[in-house]
Amino acid sequence: MKYSKKILFAAGAFSFFSCSDINEMLPEGGALTGDQVLETTSSIPGRVAADVAGMYAYAGQVYPAFGTTSARHDDFGFPAACLSEDMNGADMVSDNSGYNWFSVASDYTDRTPNYANPYARYANLYNQIKLANDILGSIDPATEDVTLKQYMGQAKAVRAFDYLNLAPYFQFNYQTSKDKPCVPIVTEATADPANNPRATVEEVYTQIMSDLNDAITLLEGYTRPDKSKIDQQVAYGLRARANLYMGNWADAASDAEKAMVGYAPATIAAVSTPSFYNLNDPNWLWGILIEADKAGMLPSWPSHLGSFSAMSYTAGVGVYKRINPLLFDKIPSTDVRKGWWVDENMHSPLLSTISWNGVTGDAIAPLEIADIKVAFTPYTNVKFGMKSGIGSSVNDCDWPLMRVEEMIFIQAEGLAMSGNTAGAQQALENFIKANRDPSYTCRASTAEAIQLEVWKQRRIELWGEGFSMLDIMRLGKPVVRFHGNDIGIWPDAFAFNVASDNGYLLLRFPQSETNANIGIPVTENNEGTIPKSKDNPGLLDGVTD
Repeated sequence: MKYSKKILFAAGAFSFFSCSDINEMLPEGGALTGDQVLETTSSIPGRVAADVAGMYAYAGQVYPAFGTTSARHDDFGFPAACLSEDMNGADMVSDNSGYNWFSVASDYTDRTPNYANPYARYANLYNQIKLANDILGSIDPATEDVTLKQYMGQAKAVRAFDYLNLAPYFQFNYQTSKDKPCVPIVTEATADPANNPRATVEEVYTQIMSDLNDAITLLEGYTRPDKSKIDQQVAYGLRARANLYMGNWADAASDAEKAMVGYAPATIAAVSTPSFYNLNDPNWLWGILIEADKAGMLPSWPSHLGSFSAMSYTAGVGVYKRINPLLFDKIPSTDVRKGWWVDENMHSPLLSTISWNGVTGDAIAPLEIADIKVAFTPYTNVKFGMKSGIGSSVNDCDWPLMRVEEMIFIQAEGLAMSGNTAGAQQALENFIKANRDPSYTCRASTAEAIQLEVWKQRRIELWGEGFSMLDIMRLGKPVVRFHGNDIGIWPDAFAFNVASDNGYLLLRFPQSETNANIGIPVTENNEGTIPKSKDNPGLLDGVTD
C-alpha cells in the first residue's frame, strides 16, 4: 500500500490537462443573469448567510478548479496560487522532479495558456468573484438591514481581495502602467461577461478602492465570529495593500495603522518553533480555516510547502521547498528567522523544540522513515508546523491571509515614501528588535533605501506566504536567482534571472477565457521572451547583491 502511494505521486505529477480538456472548462466569473436573480433576501436571510459562508470556504477547498473527477494534487485553492507565485520568484527553490507539481511556476512554462496551473490561478479568483457577485446581486443595495449590510461589506471586500491578487500579475505596476490593459472587471452589474475586454490597471484599482471604501463603511460595528471572516480592520488592511500597490504612500501607512489596532506581532519565543498554521494566533488578522474533516491529504499546502507532514510530497519524496542561499546569507545569526530554514550543515535551532518518530533536534534533518520521510536537504524550510502535530498525516493547517507583521511593513514603507523616514526607521526597529533580532538597527536613511530594506524584511518574514512575485512586480524589480556563473542550488532548468521589463513576467490569459470572452483576443499578454537556463547572470536586485 505504501509503495502504491509513491506510484500515485509520480502518476499525478505528470498528468497535465490536454488543450481540449482545458478549453472545455470556463472560469465562473460571470454576473447574474435575469433568471438567476434570487428572491428578495429579506425573506431568506439564511440563504444569504449560507452563500457568505460558501464564499469564504471556497478559498480553502480541495479541487475547486477542476473538481474531484480530475483530482489534481496542485488544486487546493488560494494557497496553491500563493505557492505558484512564490516559485515564480527568486527566493524559493525546489527540485526539478516529476513529483514537483509546481515546476511549471519555477521554469515559467506556467505562461502556457492551456496549462492547468495558470488556469486554476485565474479561474479560482474569478470563481470567488462570482460568489461575491451573487451575494451582492441578491441584496437590495438600499437595504437598511444591518446584517445584510454586513454581508454586502464582506462580499465587496472579498471581491477587492481577488482583484488585488489578479492585477499585479497581468500588467506591470500602477505607477508605470496605469493606462495599460489589465484584467476584465466582472461585477453583479456586468451585462455581458462573454464580451468583456480588459480594463486598464487604473480602472481595476478604481473598482478595488470603491469596493473597499464601501466595505469599511458597511462593516462599521461588525463583530465577526472568527478570523476566517472579514471585519472592518481587515478591510482597512486590504485598502492598505491597495494603496501600497498604487503608490498612495501616506494613505497606505494610515490604513495599515488602523488595521493593526489590538494586534501584536508574534514574539521571538512564538516563532522559535515551527508555526504559521493556526488561525487563532494573535498576530493573524485574517486567514483560511482548514478543519480536519475538510483538509486534503496530498492536495494541501502542508503536502507541498511544509516539511513535517507524514502525507506529503515534501517529506514523502523529497520535494522540499528551500530558501535561496542568496537571501539566507543576508539574515544575521542573531535573527530568530535564520532558524526558519536548516543551514548548509542541516542545523536549525527550531528542530530542538520538536520531535518526529521519537527523534529530536538536528537528528530530524537526516531522519528517514520508509515511505513517509526522506532526509532534508540544505536550506529546507522548517518555518511551517502542523496543527495536528509533527509527523501527522492530517494536513489540517490554516493558511495566513493577513498578519500584523505585513501591516508593519506597509506602514514603514508608506511612511518612508511619504517623507517620514524617521518614523519609518522607528517602525522597523521597534518590530524587528523586539520580535525577531535584538541586535537590529535600521541603517537605511533615505526613502528609497528604507523601501529596499522593507523589501528585504518582507522577503524573509513573508517567505512562503505568496508575496514574493507580487513584490517584484509592484516594485519593478528583476527576478535574481543567482549571481554570475554560480547557479548554486538551483536546478539547471530553473536557474535564470529575468529583467524587470521582460513581458514574460506577465501571466497569460487561459485559453478557456479567450475562447469564452471575445473581448480578450488570444494575442493579449504575449510579449516578452521565455527565460532560458543561465540567462542574465549580471542582474542584481539591490537586496541580495
